Amino acid sequence: MTESEGKCEKMDKQKKGRNLLAFTGTAALLAIAVNLALTAIKYRKEKNAKTKGTPSCSKVLVNLSASEILKLADQIIAKSNEVHNSVASVPLDKVTCTNVISPLAELQAMQFPLIQSCVFPKLVSTREDVRKASAEAERRIDTHLDVCSKREDVYLVVKAFAVRGDWMNAEVKRFVQILVRDFERNGLNLTASKREELLRLRAQIDELSFRYIQNLNDDSTFLLFNEAELLGLPTEFLKGLDKSENGKLKISLRSHHVAAVLEFCKVGTTRRMVSGAYGNRCGEVNLTILECLVQQRHKYARLLGYSCYAEYAVDVRMAKTPTKVFEFLEGISTSLTDLAMEELEMLKNLKKKEEGEFPFGIEDLLYYVKRVEEQSYDLDFGEIKQYLPINLVLSGIFKIVQDLFGLKFEEIAGAEVWHCDVRVFSVLDLGSSELLGYCYLDLFSREGKFGHTCVMALQNSALTISGAQQIPVALLISQYQKDADSTPGLLRFSEVVSLFHEFGHVVQQICNRASFARFSGLRVDPDFVEIPAKLLENWCYESFSLKLISGFHQDITKPIKDDICKSIKRWMTSFSALKLKQEILYCLFDQIIHSADNIDIQELFKHLHAKVMLGLPVLEGTNPASCFPSSVIGYEAACYSRIWSEVFAADIFASKFCNNVSNQHAGMQFRNKVLAPGGAKDSIGMLSDFLGREPSIEAYIENKAKYIL
Repeated sequence: MTESEGKCEKMDKQKKGRNLLAFTGTAALLAIAVNLALTAIKYRKEKNAKTKGTPSCSKVLVNLSASEILKLADQIIAKSNEVHNSVASVPLDKVTCTNVISPLAELQAMQFPLIQSCVFPKLVSTREDVRKASAEAERRIDTHLDVCSKREDVYLVVKAFAVRGDWMNAEVKRFVQILVRDFERNGLNLTASKREELLRLRAQIDELSFRYIQNLNDDSTFLLFNEAELLGLPTEFLKGLDKSENGKLKISLRSHHVAAVLEFCKVGTTRRMVSGAYGNRCGEVNLTILECLVQQRHKYARLLGYSCYAEYAVDVRMAKTPTKVFEFLEGISTSLTDLAMEELEMLKNLKKKEEGEFPFGIEDLLYYVKRVEEQSYDLDFGEIKQYLPINLVLSGIFKIVQDLFGLKFEEIAGAEVWHCDVRVFSVLDLGSSELLGYCYLDLFSREGKFGHTCVMALQNSALTISGAQQIPVALLISQYQKDADSTPGLLRFSEVVSLFHEFGHVVQQICNRASFARFSGLRVDPDFVEIPAKLLENWCYESFSLKLISGFHQDITKPIKDDICKSIKRWMTSFSALKLKQEILYCLFDQIIHSADNIDIQELFKHLHAKVMLGLPVLEGTNPASCFPSSVIGYEAACYSRIWSEVFAADIFASKFCNNVSNQHAGMQFRNKVLAPGGAKDSIGMLSDFLGREPSIEAYIENKAKYIL
């Protein structure tokens, strides 16, 4: 067994008088592990996966056919049932780490890369039948995992072990506590009648959420304008608009149309009409749904023993309590008030100069921010793009990650991939040359591919039953464009920021060394998962790294000029206080409606808007249920989390890297103290250990105030 002692096997063996049941559990566990490994080997042989350079320590299977994906999904489910049935059969007075906890941990570790092998093709495969099979496999596996998460027989056995408190080490204790917590958040500690009520409420919440989103998706409302009323919008945008019978241009209430109007249109009445219509989509229908949803969520949380839904949602996050969230949001909002007032006055003055005495409204914010930026910064992002060829940006990121975190990326020639554009890298420790993991890069746009940029964990770190460390595998997906001759093209600056962000997730996945797959890579505290990615974004705005990743596409020896680097750094925080105030408004609204009963949602939104947005009133007719869909599904009571991540990432950067962006000592400490444990340790505790104090908002506020115009 390795030094981590993350599994229970060795310590159980050392116990005297070990019974036959424990031995049988170990034997069964080994058999399951062998079966899973043989499944992977079988598929590799069938797909001729012994291609030169194929990642040898990865159980991830690529290029499975549609039938093979569905067959593998069924085998995964069958083997999962075997393990859960075996664990459930252990008498409550015979529970040990070996016959209860180790089988569940080993199952997660061994099956995760096989599950991902079934799931990731739906995002990247060039074959429609494979994408459909992958989606169906994911549906089957998700349904099975949902059933497993509600198995009372398994819960009782795990709970019996937890009650004994026979911990081998802190990581085992945390793993068991989270197993119990997850079961109990599904109501398995409730009576049968209350559990039925919980399921009924969950079904109602899901149905209401679906109706709400469907209403927005089905909304086909559009507004008609002539070209004069759309003055300022790009010509190419106008050319792409549909026309009515009388020749007027149609502006739909889809976000890309609305954003373009609010950012570029010079006509204030047009901006006001579009913003008002967008803020009142689905009118009273969705407001009624939102009010009902909030009530049902509160009932759901109270059945589980929480006082409100916000308490239920935040309990498993770094913030821990709604009170902490309120303190966090209000602390930032108050600290930014003076700076936001300066920004608002600047915008009001510019509107008065350009449009006369028309009052400044929330619908003017994006347009006048852009106007001030155009006047104040010598930045032509079209020109900057000419200095950002993707291969040069990538090589610069590799160098930055190597210098900071001691990670060396080496491309594997001839590795098996699902498309010729895909590249595969071994990730090695720079000092010891130890293999730490693998990374797949699937960067370029093609038909049928997932349309957004993201990182997907394909294999998680884990300590297996044999004592071997399973290494992580990451997949980075994006939709960058190639040039007309199919050569890698140039990146917009926003795409560079996105690429740095996603590489933060790659580093996070690769550097994890948790003993349990449950704590590995991206499976960490939801409030923490974005911090490494937001941290790495900071390097996009530093002169040192901007020069490292840039070079004029016709002569890469010519990087971005110093004055442009400085302007980019200043532009980063342009009007950030006012923009953040608007985001805080929605976060507070979200937290309040999920913290108390009988709230008049419309009146609350009006009150908060004026208070947080420095007296700017809500645009007449705005319906908070239309402009804030994330309160309905996905981020309810947790919208604050994006700001939380950004604030703590700013604290880390300011404290450890601001004066030395190549500080490898700090980078290696971050890798070892924060990234390596992953979810195995308390997130606040890890950050506090790294920083030498608890994280704070001060560095974030100071950075915002530093570059005021």
